[in-house]
Amino acid sequence: MKTVYTCFCTDVIHEGHLNIIDEACKYGELTVGILSDSAMVRYNRFPSISLQDRIGLVRGLQGVSNVVVQEKIMYDEIFESLHPDYVVHGDNWSAEPMRAIKKNILELIDKYGGKLIEIPYTWNEELSKLDKQMREKLAMPEFRRGRLRKAIKMVPIVRAIEVHSGLTGLIAEKTIVVDGGDIDQFDAMWISSLCDSTNKGKPDIELVDMTSRYRTIDDVTEVTTKPIIFDGDTGGMTEHFVYTVRSLERMGVSAVIIEDKKGLKKNSLFGTEVEQTQDTIEHFCKKIAAGKRAQLSDDFMIIARIESLILEKGIEDALERAKAYVGAGADGIMIHSRKKEPDEVLEFCDKFRSEDKETPIVVVPSSYNTITEEELVEHGANICIYANQLIRAAFPAMERAAESILKNHRAKEIDSELMSIKKIITLIDEL
Repeated sequence: MKTVYTCFCTDVIHEGHLNIIDEACKYGELTVGILSDSAMVRYNRFPSISLQDRIGLVRGLQGVSNVVVQEKIMYDEIFESLHPDYVVHGDNWSAEPMRAIKKNILELIDKYGGKLIEIPYTWNEELSKLDKQMREKLAMPEFRRGRLRKAIKMVPIVRAIEVHSGLTGLIAEKTIVVDGGDIDQFDAMWISSLCDSTNKGKPDIELVDMTSRYRTIDDVTEVTTKPIIFDGDTGGMTEHFVYTVRSLERMGVSAVIIEDKKGLKKNSLFGTEVEQTQDTIEHFCKKIAAGKRAQLSDDFMIIARIESLILEKGIEDALERAKAYVGAGADGIMIHSRKKEPDEVLEFCDKFRSEDKETPIVVVPSSYNTITEEELVEHGANICIYANQLIRAAFPAMERAAESILKNHRAKEIDSELMSIKKIITLIDEL
């Protein structure tokens, strides 16, 4: 009996999947692969049900002989273990990630033997509606809010990028790359106080009020599904912070990060060049504890940002604060540095991890940008935030365009550097 293999990346079985199963059974004994949680996240299909539940959807369907977990998006391990005579797949290869998967399958067939059977992709109004419903489900506050905690357990390191508008949210949501046989994307979005203020032409001193910043969250959540980490600056007065927590929870934000400074907020990358005052451990712990008491769901995270390295108070001060903040209820620790080398951040991570194996560590490699995500994972980091790169990329591009138009008295010279309006519009989904 010939061995037939197909893989599903879905939370629901519909007529398209049943059609593939019916066709695949004609070629031999069918094994269905269920893509693992971590692979689904990388494939831009965040699972809304557990792996065991996804296996249960397929097990017992007529024509299915075996069900296995496909740990990675590419098929190398499947070919090594199953040596399938036939791989059955829908013919939806138009997007770059799908073309990479097809290329991988064909290369493995050349190596191991076998044949690719392509089934016409099933698409109709009912399936289109189902696909939109699944996407809308992921965008709903109650589903989005818990995704950060889940992602921390699913992937080696959660990769977040700064967004400050609906359009930048779409870039974070839809940017997928194929590199060296791997498919990759961002796992979360960071709504930065600095970038939010800068985008509004205001200084980064907590001048932009929360109502305005909530508007940015609204703009982003309307068009995306990925979890949001919110930059809460100092959190403000404790009595105000508890209301911020409730508001962010309601909106579906996954986490707020607050820094242990007080007084007029100045950007951390100025360090000791400007006057900055670190909060006392006791007072900041009370703020964390008040926020935790105020929150209503178990999904929401309050992450404590430690400024000890920024203010040159040393590793031991940072570690003392980290231990106290976790004790007060913090769901994670963010360690910040403005040094060009990552040494002090890695030293903190190593020492913190020697005593605390579980509490998530957040890092922001803006100044020490030569370090790789793999190196950060080796030292125990769980979340890596690219905190300002999109707005920094946009400003010089817009400035060049403005200068070119003024210099040449027309737009032709800058046109080759511009993305077409048609391509931008394709980012935006229509109902």
